[in-house]
Amino acid sequence: MKITQKSTLLFAIVVLLVSCQTKTDVNKILSNQNTKIAIMDTIANNSNLSIEMMGIMMNNGNDKMIKMMGHENRNTMMMQNQEIMIKMMENNPAMMQSLMSRMLEKFKGDTLMISAMSSIIIKNQQMMDMILKDRNLEDINKMKISNIN
Repeated sequence: MKITQKSTLLFAIVVLLVSCQTKTDVNKILSNQNTKIAIMDTIANNSNLSIEMMGIMMNNGNDKMIKMMGHENRNTMMMQNQEIMIKMMENNPAMMQSLMSRMLEKFKGDTLMISAMSSIIIKNQQMMDMILKDRNLEDINKMKISNIN
């Protein structure tokens, strides 16, 4: 009986060790066209994953993809493809909101950039109307709260 228990325990330990050492070969997974398309579709259809993927692509030091597209660097690509970027953001509001939040956070201490952004907003009547509308709603809500107290 003890031999059976010892052999079962030894077998379980060996199986556990073997299962822990298995590494997923990413290249093997991506070599299957159906799996690769399923992964890319999943990323494209999930706003959080799309944002994460865009960040990884933009921060990747490898510019081969950008050069293959006929651009010298990321900045020229982004400037020449503004319409494509705008359409991507229109189709993915979560991505647009995330990028805008990150941009605003990044330029918080840059008075020159803040000034430039402010002048653009001030010149755009629709944006100003939205800001004033939101501000008026906040003021109305504050008044309601103060009247309750």
